[in-house]
Amino acid sequence: MTTETTTHEFQTETKKLLDIVINSLYTERDIFVRELISNAADALEKFRHESLTKSDVFDSHVPLEIAIDIDEKKETLTITDTGIGMTRDELEHNLGTIAHSGSDSFLTELVEAARKDVSLIGQFGVGFYAAFMAGKKVRVQSRSWDESEGHEWISDGSGSFTLTEMKGLHRGTKIIVELKDDAKEYAQKWKIESIIKQYSAFVAFPIKLEGDTVNTVQALWTRNRNEITEEEYTEFYKFIGNATTDALYKLHFSADAPLAINALLFVPEENFEVLGFGRVEPGVNLYCQRILIDQHSENILPEWLRFLKGVVDSEDLPLNISRQSLQDNALVAKLRKVITKRFLKYLGEQATKDPEAYKKFWTTFGIYLKEGVTSDYEYQKELGKLLRFESSKSEEGGIISLSDYMLRINPDQEEIYYINGPSRAAIEAGPYVEMFKEKDIEIIYTLEPIDDFVLSHLAEFDGKKLVSADRADLSLAKDEEGAEDEGSEESGDKLDKKGIDTLIEWMKKELEATISDVVVSKRLVDAPAMIVNSDGFMSSSMERILAASRKEQGMGMENSKKKLEINPKNPLIVKLAELHKRDGAFAAEVARQIHDNAMIQAGLVVDPLKMVERNYKILGRVLES
Repeated sequence: MTTETTTHEFQTETKKLLDIVINSLYTERDIFVRELISNAADALEKFRHESLTKSDVFDSHVPLEIAIDIDEKKETLTITDTGIGMTRDELEHNLGTIAHSGSDSFLTELVEAARKDVSLIGQFGVGFYAAFMAGKKVRVQSRSWDESEGHEWISDGSGSFTLTEMKGLHRGTKIIVELKDDAKEYAQKWKIESIIKQYSAFVAFPIKLEGDTVNTVQALWTRNRNEITEEEYTEFYKFIGNATTDALYKLHFSADAPLAINALLFVPEENFEVLGFGRVEPGVNLYCQRILIDQHSENILPEWLRFLKGVVDSEDLPLNISRQSLQDNALVAKLRKVITKRFLKYLGEQATKDPEAYKKFWTTFGIYLKEGVTSDYEYQKELGKLLRFESSKSEEGGIISLSDYMLRINPDQEEIYYINGPSRAAIEAGPYVEMFKEKDIEIIYTLEPIDDFVLSHLAEFDGKKLVSADRADLSLAKDEEGAEDEGSEESGDKLDKKGIDTLIEWMKKELEATISDVVVSKRLVDAPAMIVNSDGFMSSSMERILAASRKEQGMGMENSKKKLEINPKNPLIVKLAELHKRDGAFAAEVARQIHDNAMIQAGLVVDPLKMVERNYKILGRVLES
């Protein structure tokens, strides 16, 4: 039975808003269900808070829940809550005006944002009006918790609404959406269920669809860690991460300053990018008071942490934030910094607590941390502590941190040295590590092409510069200046200064097409020669990375001339000095082969056909003797 029907005009700004909703935002309509559920949850929370101060509560036996019913025949969607409800004045004010906004500047901002992101309805504090995205008529029946009579609000969004007293209503609010002809899918159970699971899965109150509770997974991040079992964590991870296996790591933390944060982050067991599934999208969802506002958020964590799964919830974020404004919002930037630093701190703690478990993490996800070092200067210091590599003083297959290196560093050593190669065996068989072995200087082995790029970006660690061992300008000791001269007059198996100078001038002439210079090496112990870059800065491994990048981009190869360092104590170099005096042509072939061998040991490209042909000539000459 109804009485006292009155008709009211919408506020002018509300009319403009409804026009935007009805005529401009027909895509991504799913958002209206989220907004109506969010409003219902707010009403329930307000009632729960207010009821604490009142002993005799109207309809106290009614459970706090949200009920959703659909009627395919009548083409309606009904959302009912048992929350605080609204009086007649509240219905008129709350649904007839835009609270706290009604200004032209507000509408201008809304229209502009609408062009960018059609899902923003409700994110400007006008969530209820989203119902008109799918509804040709909306009826709101509500009775306030103060036991006043209930009322019904009805509008088709054309410019006016009616208010009618309605007897017999229970406490709370019922919204009946009569669906438009092109929105009938919202009267189907599967559609509403999928929206609830995507946007409203963690609402604090039961959401019942046709009598069945849909949001069965708890919002674990809001609970005390000490009260949560491992089984609950596992169930939650599999739900939020769409996973079938357990998580490798989990981080559950809360913070009050500088922002109110509840976060629950998981590291999966597998890296799907490495497995060939393409670039993964971010796996952390951003919530505000348990309501999803940014799924697979690209803003809440740096891109290099995209492998993480989980949720971040902050009550400090405004509900009226749109996806576009997330990028520029100062609160979001602060939130990202807090969470990122906390996760990196957590990784450091785990690395110390269980090195073997961290080794598994590093093997699977270390590539992302390396990406962070090269792309995100803000977190380089923290990331540097998390890097792991093999070294000349680690067991084969074992990994060390840069901090471990610093504990063993020689007192007078001013730099941290690293060398790149395809394998540990290849590095240790090469000429670049000979002097390091002789002087007992630890050298880090970087076995991935990207590693040198990473360490060159890191540049230093704990006050020590990171230096590639195949740089031309490398000097392992200050007292080595003039070392070439000190032993130059010695006889025996080493060339004297005159012999060295003569050989160098001859080799420069014979190899001028491929090398920039020939010098006596201060680093070689046993090997006859080695290749270094003539600029003295770029390592051979860095050059390989740049060459691969140019090739991937379809750019031509740039073959810069290299510097050849020779070892005057090596028997092959000594005999070459003798050979070039009596058989210059054959000596030139040997010199070119020494150059190509050094290029191969540096991981650089040589012409295989010419090298093989030359090898046969040399072998033939040896067999003749």
